[in-house]
Amino acid sequence: MTVATPSTLAPRLRRSTVTFRSAWVRIGDQTAFYAKTVTSTIDVFTHYRIELMRLIAVMSLGTGALAMVGGAVVVIGFLTLSSGALIAVQGYSSLSNIGVEALTGFVSAYLNVRLIAPLVAGIGLAATIGAGATAQLGAMRINEEIDALEVIGIRTIAYLASTRLIAGVVVVMPLYAVAVLMSFFAARFGTIFIYGQSSGVYDHYFDTFLNPMDLVWSCLTAVSMAIVIMLVHTYYGFTATGGPSGVGEAVGRAVRTSLIVTVTVVLAITLAIYGRTPGLNLSG
Repeated sequence: MTVATPSTLAPRLRRSTVTFRSAWVRIGDQTAFYAKTVTSTIDVFTHYRIELMRLIAVMSLGTGALAMVGGAVVVIGFLTLSSGALIAVQGYSSLSNIGVEALTGFVSAYLNVRLIAPLVAGIGLAATIGAGATAQLGAMRINEEIDALEVIGIRTIAYLASTRLIAGVVVVMPLYAVAVLMSFFAARFGTIFIYGQSSGVYDHYFDTFLNPMDLVWSCLTAVSMAIVIMLVHTYYGFTATGGPSGVGEAVGRAVRTSLIVTVTVVLAITLAIYGRTPGLNLSG
């Protein structure tokens, strides 16, 4: 049996201390970058309006091969189309087991608005626009293009990070609208045309339980996710190191972090809004 001595414990303690200190330094660097990015949005509207408009067009419709399919709009549309179809499949099948399959419209109005549409829109934003922003900024960093911009007097955080932050917030609004409409369409189509439920029954329960304020809160949730996602992805792209492999590693870390943050934001906002007053009372 090996007994730990002070000479063997000291290196372990030193390594643990260094790891803990480096983690806090990294958190501080991220916080400072996020604050600088948010405060630099004023410079965007003052000096970099043309770059902002270009990024909005690129993020919404895509460039290159992605533009052939319509960019992030079509990608997120198909994602929510499939998730909305699951409402029809699982909702109708599960409710029919207890004889209340007429409430499928209620399930669509309740789950699509409060959970599925904003969450899928956030995931699609992170996987398409966010990952693209990280790759672009990372490639610029390893090619020393960001350093060149700083040399000629351009505010790099405002020009590269803040513009993408604003563009992401602007783009997420139509993306969210497409996500909600596609999820509604998929659930209605599956319930009526595949399972044969009367359109009047479905529309009655859907219209009854669709709360307009839920749509407002859901849109604000999507905007909050867009802000956090773009901040995370621009940070990892702006600080990428290690050549092309480092850019790929930065994209992977950014996507992983943004997905975790997306779920956390949805959970926090949902608890804050519906935690005590769900706005729905079922009685029998």
